[in-house]
This record gives sequence, C-alpha cells and structure tokens, in this order.
Amino acid sequence: MGFVIRVLVNGGAMLLAASIVPGVSVRSVTTALIAGLVLALINAIVRPILVVLTLPITLLTLGLFIFVLNAFCFWLASVFVPGLRVDGFVPALLGSLIVSVVSWVLTAFLSDSGRVAYYRAR
Repeated sequence: MGFVIRVLVNGGAMLLAASIVPGVSVRSVTTALIAGLVLALINAIVRPILVVLTLPITLLTLGLFIFVLNAFCFWLASVFVPGLRVDGFVPALLGSLIVSVVSWVLTAFLSDSGRVAYYRAR
C-alpha cells in the first residue's frame, strides 16, 4: 500500500514540478502517474548503481554531485515516458529538487505500510 501512495505522490510532485518549472511539461494526470511509477523504478534500480559508480566524484564534491544524479534520473524518466518533457539540465535539476522535497516530506509522515506516522510528545 505504501508503494502505491508513494507513486501517487510522485505523480503529484511531477505535476507540481511541471506547473512551477519552465522547461518541464506533463501532458496529463495519467502521464504524471506513469512518470511517478517510472521515476520510482529508476530510483530503485538505476540510481543505486550510479551512486556507487560515481562515488569518487561525489566525495570530491562533498556530496553535491548527488543533485546531478537526481537530475539525470529525472531526465531519464522523461526519456521513457511519452508526454513528459524536460528541456535541459536546469529544468531537470529544479524538477528533481521539487520531487525530492515532496518525497522527503512524504517519508517524514508516512510509514512503509502506507499509514500516517505520528509521534506523541511524552
């Protein structure tokens, strides 16, 4: 259940990125949901391999190269999803930042089972 919610939120984040960032466009809500699914798969399969391969560059840049990897994964999703268009590096970088922030907020409030996680003050 948590994976489905994450894909839905990624799709919504794609729509948000398309509405905010010039150079990123999404044809429809269905396209955004498919793009969210493809981006989730890319982040699960391709991104860990890229992180390991580019570890020396990432260490040399004190971790800032991860932003470039995120932008590449965002752009790569646009290659596989017809209807999602990313016009260059800067739109890919800004779009990936928006999707990353939305995903980060989601994981802060949602457990892996899809339930809302809240903390009680003691």
